[in-house]
Amino acid sequence: MNYETSILSTPYAKPDPFGALAQPVYHSAAFEFPSAKAMSDAFCGRSPEHSYSRISNPTVQNFERRVQRYTGALNVTALNTGMAAIANTLIAITSQGSNVVTSRHLFGNTYSLLSQTLSQFGVEMRTADLTNVDETERLIDDDTCAVFLEIITNPQMEVADIAALAEAAHAHGVPLIADTTIVPFTAFHAKDFGIDIEVISSTKYISGGATGLGGLIIDYGTFDWSQSRNEALRQRTKRVGKRNAFTARLKTEILTNFGALMTPHEAYMQTLGLETLNLRFQRQASSALWIAKQLRDVPDIKKVNYTALEDNPYHDLSERQFGPLPGAMLTIDLASKEDCYRFIDSLKLIRRATNLFDHRSLAIHPASTIFGTFTPEQREAMDVRDTTVRLSIGLEEKEDILADIKQALCFDNNQ
Repeated sequence: MNYETSILSTPYAKPDPFGALAQPVYHSAAFEFPSAKAMSDAFCGRSPEHSYSRISNPTVQNFERRVQRYTGALNVTALNTGMAAIANTLIAITSQGSNVVTSRHLFGNTYSLLSQTLSQFGVEMRTADLTNVDETERLIDDDTCAVFLEIITNPQMEVADIAALAEAAHAHGVPLIADTTIVPFTAFHAKDFGIDIEVISSTKYISGGATGLGGLIIDYGTFDWSQSRNEALRQRTKRVGKRNAFTARLKTEILTNFGALMTPHEAYMQTLGLETLNLRFQRQASSALWIAKQLRDVPDIKKVNYTALEDNPYHDLSERQFGPLPGAMLTIDLASKEDCYRFIDSLKLIRRATNLFDHRSLAIHPASTIFGTFTPEQREAMDVRDTTVRLSIGLEEKEDILADIKQALCFDNNQ
C-alpha cells in the first residue's frame, strides 16, 4: 500500500461500538475491569488491556499503530515531545560508565542533554566527525551503548553515510540510533539504512499546523539486545527475547517512571496530521528546493545550504539516502549577524518563530536563540555561525515566499 492508503486503512485495536470513522478521544485517566484478575493481568503486562493513561491509552495506541503499520516497525511509542523521545531512548540504553558516540553537530537541547544532563549520571558523550567512519569507529569501545546521529544536522546541514555508520556500529555490537525529524518516514526509510531506533519530533511534519507537541520512538526490532552494554537490557532479553528487550524496558519501566506518554488529545490531533503528512511534505519540500535554487542568484546572500542543490558537497549522498527532496529546511548566510537581524525584522510573510515544518514559513537566527546559551567558543566548535538564518518553508505559494525573502534583503528600503 502507498502511504495514504496504509494510514487511512489501519484498523482500530477494537471495533468502535458506534462505527465511528475517526476514533473517539479517550479522555480518561483510568479504565474499568470486569475482575480483579483482569486488572492484575493488565497491570503486569499479561494482557494488552489499558489500565492507566500514564502507561497506555486507546487514542495514543491508535496513533502508534498507524505509524507502525506504515514503517513496518516492531513497535512505536508516542511521547509528549521530540526531546522526550530522545531522552527516554537514551535513558533506556545508557548506564553509569557507558558512553554515546555522536557528533558535535547536534540540535542545541540534544547536545546539552548528552553533555550536561546525562553526564551528571556518569554517561560520557564522545564526539566524532560522523562523516568520517574510521574516526567514528575508533571511538567505539566496550562501554559504548550507541552511535547517535541526526540524518541532516540542524542547522549545519551535514549528511553522514548512514549505512556505513550502521555497519561500523553493528560490527562492534552497538545499535545505531537516529533523529530523522528533518526528513519524514514517507521519504526516508530508516530500516533500509541500518537504523535500529528512530526518534522523531512529531511536532514538526506530523503535527503540521503546529497544533501541539509530540515525539515518536520507532523500534525496528533489528538489534540483538543481548549484546547491549546495559545490564538491565541484557536481563530483559531472557524474559522477552533478544529483539523485544528495548521496547519492553521502555514501556514497562522508563516510560512509566518518567511519565512522558503522549496525551490522548494530542494523539488524536497528530493522527489527523498523519493523514495529510505526505501531501504537505511534497509541497513544502518541492517549494524549498525551488526557493533554494532561486536564492543562489541573490547578491546579498553569501551562501545557500540545501543538500539537494547540485553544488552541495552532500548532494550525491543526500539523494541516495533521501531522494530528490531532503526536507523543507534550508539555511542562508548573510554578511553579518546585524544583517541577519535586519533581514528577519524585515520579513512580512515569513513568521519570526522557532519550530519547523509548520503550515506557515518560519525564520530564526539559530546562534542567538536555539544555541544562545552556549559560549561563542562552543558555537564555533559546533559550526553554528552568527551569519546563518534558518528557514522552514511552509505551504504558501513559493513565489510569495521568495518575494518576501527578496524584499527583506533590501535593507535600505526597509529602514
